[in-house]
Amino acid sequence: MAERRAEISRKTNETSVSVRVDIDGTGKSKISTGVGFFDHMLEQLSRHSLIDMDINVKGDLHIDDHHTVEDTGIAIGQAIAKALGDRRGITRYASLDLAMDETMTKAAVDISGRPFLVWNVAFSAPKIGTFDTELVREFFQALAQNAGITLHILNHYGANNHHIAETCFKAVARVLRVATEIDPRQADRVPSTKGMLA
Repeated sequence: MAERRAEISRKTNETSVSVRVDIDGTGKSKISTGVGFFDHMLEQLSRHSLIDMDINVKGDLHIDDHHTVEDTGIAIGQAIAKALGDRRGITRYASLDLAMDETMTKAAVDISGRPFLVWNVAFSAPKIGTFDTELVREFFQALAQNAGITLHILNHYGANNHHIAETCFKAVARVLRVATEIDPRQADRVPSTKGMLA
């Protein structure tokens, strides 16, 4: 099987983003975005998906965190799409309910080539520390659009906003892990009657 690795560099007037991923990694990460809470969430994404991630971002944090978070999602999505190539042999679908203390969140994914995000998550406060809670959705929107995946995220319940955000990242990580794995029963085929996922 070909190595499923990719590197993306993206530079704009707002951010400079460098991302390397290895789909068949062990969940090792080296992450620096300048946004502490976001770094913590990306570490969860890497660790629980087993996708190795090396992410370095310099953004216009003197304005706010928005461009840094969104552009990081874009670059990670592009890197995952590039690493998966024609998506031959992948399991493609996965769904999971993930519990963390008082919180439960569901994630479901179709690595379909058709980008779409369904977001049914509500936060009870506008910030987690200094991090804008609305940026959690912005990240997953950018990730789904640029990875070419259909992604549904539903928070069933929860009281702590940190836990709600963290279960979103962990649940998405776990479904990405399953959906990107090679299915040994169809390792040489694209899992679609169309013959392609693009």
